[in-house]
Amino acid sequence: MSLGGVLQLAILSALAILLIVAGIWLFLNSRQTTAERERKRRITISRTGRMGDATIIDVRDCILFYSYEVRGVEYTTSQDASEFKNLLPSETANLIGWSAMKYSSKNPANSILICEEWSGLRPANPQAQEVRAKESSHT
Repeated sequence: MSLGGVLQLAILSALAILLIVAGIWLFLNSRQTTAERERKRRITISRTGRMGDATIIDVRDCILFYSYEVRGVEYTTSQDASEFKNLLPSETANLIGWSAMKYSSKNPANSILICEEWSGLRPANPQAQEVRAKESSHT
C-alpha cells in the first residue's frame, strides 16, 4: 500500500471515529426527561398557540379538567397544574367556570390553561381585585 493510500485510510478512520463520537454525544444530550418535554410543550403552545375560551368543569388536587371547542369540534382534557400550585387559589373549586386557554393550531387537542409564561385562569377573587383597583385609583 502506498503512502497516499495509508494517509487516506487514516483520515477516513479518524473521520469515522469523530462521527461516531459526535453521534453518541448528541444521543446522550438529546435525552430529555418527561418533565422537560412537558415544559417545552407548554412554552411552545404559550408562544405560538391560538387563544380560545374553555370551561373548567372539575378540579381534583391540582389537575384541571376542562372542555373547549375549536372549529366545531369539542375537546375535553385535563392539565396537571401542580407545578403552578403557588399560582392557584387555596380553594381550587373557585376555578370552575370560564377560563382562557391556548391551543396548537396544528393540533387543537394540544392545549394549556396555564404555563410558566402565561395563565388563562381567572383571578381567585375578582371582586377583591376590583375593590383594590378602585381604592388605589382614589389615592
